[in-house]
Amino acid sequence: MTPVFRFAPSPNGLLHLGHAYSALKNFDMARAAGGRFLLRIEDIDTARCTPELEARMLDDLQWLGLEWEEPVRRQSEHFSDYRAALETLADAGLAYRSAMSRGDIRRFVEAHEATGAIWPRDPDGAPLFPGRDHDDGSDEGGVWRLDVAAARDHLGHKTDPGWIEEGTGPDGETGWQAADPAIWGDFVLARRDTPTSYHLSVVVDDALQGVTHVVRGRDLFAATAAHVLLQDLLGLPRPVYHHHDLVMDDDGARKLSKSRGDMALAALRAAGTTSDDVRRMVGLPKTV
Repeated sequence: MTPVFRFAPSPNGLLHLGHAYSALKNFDMARAAGGRFLLRIEDIDTARCTPELEARMLDDLQWLGLEWEEPVRRQSEHFSDYRAALETLADAGLAYRSAMSRGDIRRFVEAHEATGAIWPRDPDGAPLFPGRDHDDGSDEGGVWRLDVAAARDHLGHKTDPGWIEEGTGPDGETGWQAADPAIWGDFVLARRDTPTSYHLSVVVDDALQGVTHVVRGRDLFAATAAHVLLQDLLGLPRPVYHHHDLVMDDDGARKLSKSRGDMALAALRAAGTTSDDVRRMVGLPKTV
């Protein structure tokens, strides 16, 4: 099987050195493996993702020397694919509507913690959803969530809940990784204003595009537990995962964000930086 790699940015801001590192690493690994390199535009947030930002992003990627297959997959053009996956989960009784807003969840957790108890958080630090027992179960709820406990019961022992990690996690994890999707609680599958979520769309896209190797930042390592659960529920193939280092800010305390304008590729280009300079800055070899 020909290896297939992909780089999947969101055009909601300017690309920076962290994006360049991930894009170049995918491109280099695909070329070294004799594989294919795909570009996917993750623009499910149609309010923040704009054609202007996408055009600037594509220009930056071409300047880096990247070449990708056409046509480029844009998530905003494939909402029907994600809707079909959601319906599969709902028909199996594994997805449900939730009427609790973020504010409702915050107030619920605050009331709980006011008693001195500690409410569990997900790996990103957000409080876990209280569960459908605390929701009104309204059919008009604005959010679709996965019932993680029901999903795990549904699978039983038919599949191995884990993935092969060819990179390293935050604590040096590598090799076979046991997945515990419960760390995310009943996570969001779709919202009223966005008919899919990152978790749902990324696994559907990777399967439809035949992606065999997911190479992405270490900040998404924990999310893989949710992704492999969805893959098993939807009968989708499991890619090999490779989580890589993050490009940090000047003091090494935080990963780069799109708000760091001085590290945007556009700013570096304007200052006379070359694409080989960018490779050197992120610790990758020059092109040959």
